[in-house]
Amino acid sequence: MQLYPVRERFLSRSDTKLAMGTVKWFNAIKGYGFIKPDEGGSDVFVHISAVKKAGLSELPEGGKISYERGTGRPGKTSAENLRIG
Repeated sequence: MQLYPVRERFLSRSDTKLAMGTVKWFNAIKGYGFIKPDEGGSDVFVHISAVKKAGLSELPEGGKISYERGTGRPGKTSAENLRIG
């Protein structure tokens, strides 16, 4: 049996820092939206797949949300593991 190294994304997330932000806008029909980070900086892309994975169908505009920063398209930050509040 051959063993392969564990990819970083499968390692424990206990050291992952949650970011907080406000939903700038989200369109379920288009399947994406953006979060304005509380810490400032560029808006963070959020895809419908992350919303559905969190058990949600939409994100309320102006709502507070916590999330983990992930990598979407090359060089772009995306929100993952969303939690309302």
